[in-house]
Amino acid sequence: MAPRKVSSVSGTVPGRFRQEILVCQYTDMMSSGGYIWNGGDPFSFTLPVLLAQLSIVVSISRTIYLLLEPLKQSMLSAQLITGIIIGKSFMGRIGHFTEVLFPPGGRLTIETAADFGFLFHLFTLGINIDPSLVKKTRKDAVAIGLTGFVLPLTVGIFSAFILPRLMEFDGEIQESILRIVTINSLSSFPVITGLLSDLNILNSDIGRIATLACSVNEICNYIVYAIQTIMSSIIRYRQWNAVWWYLVWGACLTILFSYVARPWMVYLARSIPEGTPLKEFQFLSIILAALTCGFFTELIGVPAGIGAFIFGIAIPDGPPVGSYIIQKIDTFCTGLLLPAKFAVTGLSMDLFSINKNEQTFLIEVVILLGYLGKFAGVLLSSLYFQTPLVDAICLASIMCCKGIIEITIYIMLKEDKLIDEETYALLLITMLIVTGIARPVVWYFYDPSKRYSSEPANSILFSDPKSDLRVMVCVHNEDNVPTIINLLQASNPTRTSPMSVFVLNLMELSGRAAAVLERNVYRGRLTSMRSRSEHIAKAFNYFCQNIPGITTMQHFTSIAPYASMHVDICTIAVDVRANIVILPFHKIWEIDGTIGTNLPAIRTVNQKVIQKAPCSVGILVDRGHVAGNLSIANARFYITVLYIGGPDDREALAYASRMVGHPNINLTLVWLTWIGYGKVASEIEDDIDYDMIRQFRANTIANERVFFKEEIARDAVCTTRVLRSLEDGCNMCIVGRQHDPESPIIQGLTDWSECPELGDIGDMLATTDFRFSLLVVQQLPPGVAFPDRSTLRTVPSSHTAFS
Repeated sequence: MAPRKVSSVSGTVPGRFRQEILVCQYTDMMSSGGYIWNGGDPFSFTLPVLLAQLSIVVSISRTIYLLLEPLKQSMLSAQLITGIIIGKSFMGRIGHFTEVLFPPGGRLTIETAADFGFLFHLFTLGINIDPSLVKKTRKDAVAIGLTGFVLPLTVGIFSAFILPRLMEFDGEIQESILRIVTINSLSSFPVITGLLSDLNILNSDIGRIATLACSVNEICNYIVYAIQTIMSSIIRYRQWNAVWWYLVWGACLTILFSYVARPWMVYLARSIPEGTPLKEFQFLSIILAALTCGFFTELIGVPAGIGAFIFGIAIPDGPPVGSYIIQKIDTFCTGLLLPAKFAVTGLSMDLFSINKNEQTFLIEVVILLGYLGKFAGVLLSSLYFQTPLVDAICLASIMCCKGIIEITIYIMLKEDKLIDEETYALLLITMLIVTGIARPVVWYFYDPSKRYSSEPANSILFSDPKSDLRVMVCVHNEDNVPTIINLLQASNPTRTSPMSVFVLNLMELSGRAAAVLERNVYRGRLTSMRSRSEHIAKAFNYFCQNIPGITTMQHFTSIAPYASMHVDICTIAVDVRANIVILPFHKIWEIDGTIGTNLPAIRTVNQKVIQKAPCSVGILVDRGHVAGNLSIANARFYITVLYIGGPDDREALAYASRMVGHPNINLTLVWLTWIGYGKVASEIEDDIDYDMIRQFRANTIANERVFFKEEIARDAVCTTRVLRSLEDGCNMCIVGRQHDPESPIIQGLTDWSECPELGDIGDMLATTDFRFSLLVVQQLPPGVAFPDRSTLRTVPSSHTAFS
């Protein structure tokens, strides 16, 4: 018997609201089984059609995203545009294309797969949400969130009462207007945080305000939306007991969330050893629980994705549970199945079906009034709290953006016939236009670095001799701690020359939506936090307790994307008035001297800090375990300062000048000059360098642990020979980052530079040919004006123990 030519047949039947399509699917036509070799059509079977649909949808959406990415558009916009292109508006008008790739039976299959992926995407969005964030909202965020909800709601309700007086509306249109008003008042937490992350401003000032404000806004919206849903059910079905059912189910969900799901997930997170992934049974049990929550919410008339979303909120964000689950399922569900969801959404939308009549115009006016009301509400409340005008405009633009949560509500309203096809199309198109305009506007006009770039730059050389040295150290992992503590000990904090230390524990944002920047208070004991922060804090606290010259020890934690982590570093540096920031190098060496780990994300952080830092920066290349270095407190430590000239070298020498007072440190200053130096001594830079060296030698002439060497070089070859000689008897080398590129002893070294953030000399010393640790110092970012020479202090005696 020859196979059938189609896997399903369809026809129209009377439906609940209108004529609907009835699909009869053959159960034995799933896989083609090589039917093409017999001259058959593989698209007559369900599985080949589904695979072709997914391939086309993902390919087109990715292509569109690549074209829109320079305009700072989101993947969601590309996926919606893909659905519009292959839907009724364009390619769907080609009859053969629709019959082959999107027949009624084939659409049912891809819709089922898309809904499954959409459920798990909402589940991951729930995991990203931290419920305790609501407790951290500030007064300004609460006000911005409330005004951003109340004003568009008020404007919309006012227009809903006025418009029926201007023209005749049927009852369904009037109810649609009320729904539109509520939706336009929403600023969804997952949507806003996703946008902030895409624009790399999640941990900026307006990013943090927007994160807190949209959480307040979303709570208000859900309350109003629940009331609307209950009242709509009562009016539509004339059943007052619906109120009790909603309250009962709502109470049950709250109890399950608060007293069953959340405690279970918290216990699971605490029982997993740090750095250990979830077991397969634990992972599958969580996935099964998410599916079960979706099943029960589907039973009571709420989309299954909402149940999975609520259960996701119960899971602690971040490692070890939240980030692991997202890592396991996010790529498949978000990258493959989610585009199909929005493609299906666009398939049913026909742009050419929008009627150009007065009623359509007024519905669009209601939609735009909602956006304008939200923009005005956020803008006015931001200005009230003295937010700069440009920042307030950017914040208002951010809060007007819509995304996946709003589209979910649009689909629900369309499927429940609470809005018609025309209103549905208008909502989607307006959302694409407004969000498409707001994203590049925010990206172009908002610069997080304005907050600290306008502050006076700090450095060691130009610091107040009567104040303490303020050092901020950044820690990415526990391996950074020993060498950083050695460096702090070498800085020789004493009662007459005190030092304040600020430790910033840096962690990548993973498995959570909101960035974190907070101060940690350790009162003689460790907190209950289960993370590497405990061990890091314990090590620095022990160092502080044994060094009397440490006047302040403060701990901070930053959880942010690597792309914007530099914002937190510079922000803390401004707030604590740091003189220098110490950054770990992105390469980690093995015990045999070879490079074991290369972390490009940390390198990006270092490069951005160097460009925007409000103070001096030191990049610490840690090879202490390679050279076999012990603690400075227990062994002799040999430090070499390579001095070529320039502001950065002067800053490096000023820092090293503090170290010569430590009894266990031997310091060697190598002054590398070139033939002809002195003939241009009238130049300001050379004059300052000469004075710096002269005063350093005068202050250390009686110190038997300080040595001075002057090396003369003709070209870069001689410079390389001098660098090779530093290997003998050196535990750490300190050098400036930037040097005169026209100097003969530097020219040619840039041809082999692999790490420009270390400078020409630092890059060469960071290669595997050398085994000592390295500190590369930059006084101020490139392009920043240096203080006038009249204010220059060379080597201040108050910062040294040898005067």
